[in-house]
Amino acid sequence: MTQQPRKGTIRAYVLIHTRAGRSKAIVQELALLPGVISAHALWGVPDVIVYAEVGSQPELDDLVMEKIQTIDGIERTDTHIAL
Repeated sequence: MTQQPRKGTIRAYVLIHTRAGRSKAIVQELALLPGVISAHALWGVPDVIVYAEVGSQPELDDLVMEKIQTIDGIERTDTHIAL
């Protein structure tokens, strides 16, 4: 059983495809972003996975579209909101 987030929190997993050789540096950059709880480089596809918790849908939009997707070397993201 996982720890339950506070009421009203939006939890999401962001699967990230990166340019070759950039995963480790991208993980370090992602870890500094507000709302990112964890970021890990992976073997296989996707290259990186992020677990994030934010307070609202607009905050998630901003995190993914304005912060994560603008990092150099990120080619594509796939966001999954946890229920």
